[in-house]
Amino acid sequence: MERDDVELEVDGTVAVITINRPRSRNAISLGTMDLLDKALASAAHAGSLVITGAGDRAFVSGGDLKELAAIRDEDGALAMALRMRGVCDRLAEFPGPVIAALNGHALGGGAEVAVAADIRVAADDIKIGFTQSTLAIMPAWGGAERLATLVGRGRALMLAGAGTVLDAGQAQRIGLIDQVLPRTEFEQGWRSMARSLATAPARAIKHILADGTTPQAAARAFAGLWASDEHWEAVDRMTSRAV
Repeated sequence: MERDDVELEVDGTVAVITINRPRSRNAISLGTMDLLDKALASAAHAGSLVITGAGDRAFVSGGDLKELAAIRDEDGALAMALRMRGVCDRLAEFPGPVIAALNGHALGGGAEVAVAADIRVAADDIKIGFTQSTLAIMPAWGGAERLATLVGRGRALMLAGAGTVLDAGQAQRIGLIDQVLPRTEFEQGWRSMARSLATAPARAIKHILADGTTPQAAARAFAGLWASDEHWEAVDRMTSRAV
């Protein structure tokens, strides 16, 4: 993919999508939504996926208010909300593990993009918050529902209803962020995690953790991995080292 507002890097089995709009603090415009769709389609066969922002100030600062302010009627707002909700849903439904690498602040819609990922890794100096209520609106891209799954319904209502902004440590303590890294170790840390999760077992585990998975489906996923060449090659390597 050409260098643009959204960049796609494929490093072996890991795909990295970077939102690169520094002049707007990586805010999401209608065009950005289309580019994210294309990047997700191009990355579909990667073992794991990372979504991050360019620079160190913002992961995603939310919707691009300068552009989206042109939408003044309910029908237009509904279409915009569903459009980006679809992008976040595709991010959540990506077959392999998805990591949101929070290189900077994730506010408003940026927090919604972050919680669409399976795992959130943050630099230790970032902040995250569902701040839509400060604009007299609410999360529209699936973020409220996903936040409730992560931290509980009551806490989600308190955080999103009041527009509370948390630092990385506070967010980690309530389960909103999974890992906090020093800024100097941040990129190396998320890249290492992405490589370690770009595996068939990790994809299978993501699938069985989805709501509605039956014990039979989980056992079948295990059996498929057991019978795979990769499993027996790993067994051979382990047994040969033990001799």
